Amino acid sequence: MWEPDYITADNLKLLMDVEDAVDDYAIGLAITAASRAVDRHCGRQFGKTDTPVARVFQGFWDYGSGGYAVDTLDFMTTVGLVVEGSAVIPSSAYTLTPRNAEADGRPYDRILLASGGRVGDVTVTATWGWTVVPKAVEQATAIQALRFLKRKDSPFGVAGSPDAGSELRLLAKVDPDVAVALGPYKRMGVVA
Repeated sequence: MWEPDYITADNLKLLMDVEDAVDDYAIGLAITAASRAVDRHCGRQFGKTDTPVARVFQGFWDYGSGGYAVDTLDFMTTVGLVVEGSAVIPSSAYTLTPRNAEADGRPYDRILLASGGRVGDVTVTATWGWTVVPKAVEQATAIQALRFLKRKDSPFGVAGSPDAGSELRLLAKVDPDVAVALGPYKRMGVVA
């Protein structure tokens, strides 16, 4: 499923030591909101399409490789992969990067083209997404969801007590621990 929730309500309830179903609706909302916050923070999402889907990307000159390239959404399998410019481009005419993505359990997110001519729109058909949601993403989602659930106790965006010196302003960004956990998964350039 593309853009799924990254932790189940049952698993979050285990972390919270909650057994009843009283707060299931609020927990579900918090999990979905936290999952999308993780997506925005990382500039990518960690779900997967069920079948190959065609998407159009703009080719560009990549000075680092000295050729044309296409930044794509994440994909982890080459099964069903088709790359097309004005015609289907054979796999011998492109390189998937990062080169060690498969060995490192990471997705491919760029295609380097061997063609010498100018490249415009490139249609890439792939099974988009991650085969497994990384555990760090699941943990980050849990932390952020718990923060969203506690938000109801701080209606003005301030948690803790100024008198006790434990005042914390809840800012419109992910929790600092979430940012640390997601650091290795943050994508520098976001692809539409």
